[in-house]
Amino acid sequence: MKESIHWADAIAEKILAGGQKQVVATGITPSGNIHIGNLREVMTADAVYRSLLAAGADVRLIYIADTFDPLRKVYSFLPDSFEEYVGHPISEIPDPRGCHASYTEHFLEPFLESIETLGVGVEVFKADELYKNGAYVEAIKTALVERDEIADIIDTVSGKTTKPEWSPFNVVCKACGRINSAIVLHYDPKKETVDYSCSCGDEGTVPMKGGGKLTWRVDWAARWGILGITVEPFGKDHAAAGSSYDSGVIISEKIYGYKPPFPIPFEHIHLKGKGKMSSSSGISISITDMLEVLPPEAIRYMIIRTKPEKHIDLDPGMPSLKLMDEYDELPQSNRLHALSQTESSERFSAKVPFKHMINAVQIADGDFEQLLNILKRGGYDTAERELINIRAGKAEMWIERFAPDFLKFEIQKSLPEKAKNLSEPQKSALKLLAEKLKDNTAEEVHNDIYGIAEGLEMKPGKVFEAIYIALLGLKSGPRVGWFITSLDQEFVYSRLIEASEV
Repeated sequence: MKESIHWADAIAEKILAGGQKQVVATGITPSGNIHIGNLREVMTADAVYRSLLAAGADVRLIYIADTFDPLRKVYSFLPDSFEEYVGHPISEIPDPRGCHASYTEHFLEPFLESIETLGVGVEVFKADELYKNGAYVEAIKTALVERDEIADIIDTVSGKTTKPEWSPFNVVCKACGRINSAIVLHYDPKKETVDYSCSCGDEGTVPMKGGGKLTWRVDWAARWGILGITVEPFGKDHAAAGSSYDSGVIISEKIYGYKPPFPIPFEHIHLKGKGKMSSSSGISISITDMLEVLPPEAIRYMIIRTKPEKHIDLDPGMPSLKLMDEYDELPQSNRLHALSQTESSERFSAKVPFKHMINAVQIADGDFEQLLNILKRGGYDTAERELINIRAGKAEMWIERFAPDFLKFEIQKSLPEKAKNLSEPQKSALKLLAEKLKDNTAEEVHNDIYGIAEGLEMKPGKVFEAIYIALLGLKSGPRVGWFITSLDQEFVYSRLIEASEV
């Protein structure tokens, strides 16, 4: 069966109809912890970027951090003292933990480290630096001159009416530091200055270079031309009728004379059973947490296997095991496999299935050499010790954070008390099984159990239950044939005999 074209390649083909030179842009406001849901935009951009590269395009991938946006409220993760910073540009606010140079760096740095681990290489632009180094000055002049026409565009597109005092430029008040509380009184294109009056009572003059920023709808349209952006994914909320993309297209063309970028609207990642992720609402999982339990290639696969227009339900519990199985079974020739890879890909060497590793690490109980022995007995190649250790570490973290209780177990060091309640037929079954143990394979053990159950005229499930109780103190556990053959056979023999005689 012929493999269908991947959505990123199909989009790249459409983009290339407009020329070989492209700039793909992505961006997020670092106002809080940047969670796994935020990766939808970044991964969509990166997948298209990779497809354009593969098609021979001259292409760049850039990331714009909206660091000049105001702090909108005191989020739940901030101390009450941050009330004084509400309305200030987040680039000008101190780090709430005191470990970085600013608020934005505290949240931006770990995000950039995470996407690097995920194989995403971007050129980073910070909005506050762009404004402060003068990149926006000409765009600000144009916006102020064309204020009335821009207001008409926004009103027509949004269906709302701008206030008489509205300005496309938001001043940073020199007195109170807020960027959302002043009105523009006058501007001087030659001096490149803006006069303002702030609600705090201050009046003054600021330079266009770093003294404020354009409002969002205008800023977005202006940056397309400033940075030469030709392709950009964005959330479906921005793509709705009357939203910022609609007004941005007109502002870009009519005010700035720049063709708007090829749009890639996308649906969001939802946390299963809770809805769209949001740091401010507490409905989120950090990228770091997911990288600790899944390899970066699997996370890439999780996102880019789904077309942008379809939402993704993320469940870090049992569905993660299915996800890993799907990823591990991807043929090397599959285009989705290629788009999922990172430079440090561990897929080819770590050939132990994740669901198998989940059980193996629990049997080994932190003993790496014992883990290797378990894997060897299971027929797995253990030559790549470092890569096995990486996958084992992720399996342990998944068990700790996301595994349902029914998957958790621990080999009991002594015979569990529950073994005393086994029926006589169950005890007989354990003794017969112990006597059959030699160097049996998992399949042979499985067949022995069914044979013993038939001979004793009991249900096989009762034999399984007796085995799990004797070894784990539980009524259920991993696949019993593999489980028994993974353990030291002398230990299994002794424990089954002990349980049969208690």
